[in-house]
Amino acid sequence: MAERNESAPIRARVFTQSKGEAGTIDLPGEIFSEPLRRGLLADVVRMQTAGRRAGTASTKERGDVRGGGKKPWKQKGTGRARAGSTRSPIWPGGAIIFGPHPRDYSYEMPKRARRTALRSVLAQKLREERLLIVDRIEFAETKTKHFIAMLGALGINDSVLVVIDDADAAVELAGRNVPNAKVLRVAGLNVYDLLRYHQLVVTKAALERIKERVAA
Repeated sequence: MAERNESAPIRARVFTQSKGEAGTIDLPGEIFSEPLRRGLLADVVRMQTAGRRAGTASTKERGDVRGGGKKPWKQKGTGRARAGSTRSPIWPGGAIIFGPHPRDYSYEMPKRARRTALRSVLAQKLREERLLIVDRIEFAETKTKHFIAMLGALGINDSVLVVIDDADAAVELAGRNVPNAKVLRVAGLNVYDLLRYHQLVVTKAALERIKERVAA
């Protein structure tokens, strides 16, 4: 059997937002033939979720707890253990030893690895027929019902990520209150959201910018 040429373009259908035929488009094989890299995807998701951690947990050490300056009882003769402060970590209301403090959990991965992860998940969406390309998305009014009608026309009844080229208030506001749907600009495209939503809808203009962003 002949080997598949991974650099050869892949022909994909393009639809209107009402699921009418709008021609075809060639998708670059360098992007959409990327194999599924589960380990890399897990690493990128871990990086993204770490960056979203608040890191605001805080505890008080000996120097931060108010009071406790007076020795509770004399050193000897009471029959009790020695104690120098009521704010000792072993006392109720005392300080915390090695407790958490505000910190930044975020870290970065190489850009090359992040681009590879994006290519991997985009290619997997295409292989699983969960990637739908539309020529454009336009609404006469900023109405949620128009967004829902578009999803119905496209035959989407699952969670969906809609990727647009740039800021479009009509589309972004129309999709804001739709359950299990999210509108995202190309600049914010990320592995976590691509994995979180089952279906992916991309406009042609957005697809061109995606290809520039994730090119090897």
